[in-house]
Amino acid sequence: MKLGTRLASAAVLAIVASSGATVATAQSTLEIVKERGHLRCQVGNPSPGYYNLDSDGNWYGLDVSVCQAVASAIFGDKAKLEIQSVSTQARFTALANGESDMLSRTATWTMTRDTQLGIDFLSPNFYDGQGFTVRADSGINSAMELAGAKVCVTTGTTTELNLTDFSRVNDLGISNVTFEDYNVRDDTYLNGGCDAVTGDKSSMAGNIASFPVPSDHKILPETLSKEPLASAVRHGDSAWRDIVQWSIFALINAEELGITQANVDDMKANSTNPNVRRMLGTEGNLNEGLGLDADWAYNIIKNVGNYGEIYETYMGTGPLGIGIERAGSLNALWTDGGLMYSPPMR
Repeated sequence: MKLGTRLASAAVLAIVASSGATVATAQSTLEIVKERGHLRCQVGNPSPGYYNLDSDGNWYGLDVSVCQAVASAIFGDKAKLEIQSVSTQARFTALANGESDMLSRTATWTMTRDTQLGIDFLSPNFYDGQGFTVRADSGINSAMELAGAKVCVTTGTTTELNLTDFSRVNDLGISNVTFEDYNVRDDTYLNGGCDAVTGDKSSMAGNIASFPVPSDHKILPETLSKEPLASAVRHGDSAWRDIVQWSIFALINAEELGITQANVDDMKANSTNPNVRRMLGTEGNLNEGLGLDADWAYNIIKNVGNYGEIYETYMGTGPLGIGIERAGSLNALWTDGGLMYSPPMR
């Protein structure tokens, strides 16, 4: 099913804010979503690996899968979903004002955002770090060699702030060349308007793969920052926060337990592992605290897969992947030395 796309501008959201957007106050967010009949999930402008459009206009990617997981938990149907493509400048306003039910995009969890914008961040679904892309023949092999360089960067992001801090701390005199649209940013870099482009390394890897000659570009080794990328919900509705948070944990816990999209039916019918049985709703009452049906987690895995399957498909070496190795990274399961970890589902 083709998912709906909504482009929101700062101007539109200002009008919404002044006229009084529908925010979960008298009704809970879950009640609003159920009454509407679908989830409104916010992503950004198309970005390889995370959220992108196929030739038929359907959204896919790691963060889209998180949206689909939450829709599956609520409705048992991942297609009961409206994908909203919102500008970087308007993303947090759209969530806080009630235009979006949740945010699932490459947004870095920071203290200021978490405490001052009326939103709550959840556990990261991807750990990243900021770096630089330069031309392979530039002679630049270290970020410390960018003194006096012009660097393309997306405005209104932690990336822009990190670049300014990095230049200041190292007395490099870097000039920020800012853009609202990362496509314009990359086109400017490719046309020689900047000496380098900066962003999260995973995003840059995906962007380089789409450049005319990917081998003409390289990512420098330095990592400038911590970029825990996480979903977010409006502040003040803890029950809704639980639903989104535990939908994400279900993806991670399923991988740890060996539950896949292919074997989930067999596991539900035949597993004697109490952890599997509780998660898939054949034992216990985990669903009651969420206000969902007993098979909420089963529906997630049946419709979307587990975290590892999603990662391989969109971030790894799958046909739609952008080739980012997971083994040995922070995005590996905790049992493999990474940070992907779900609290016990019991």
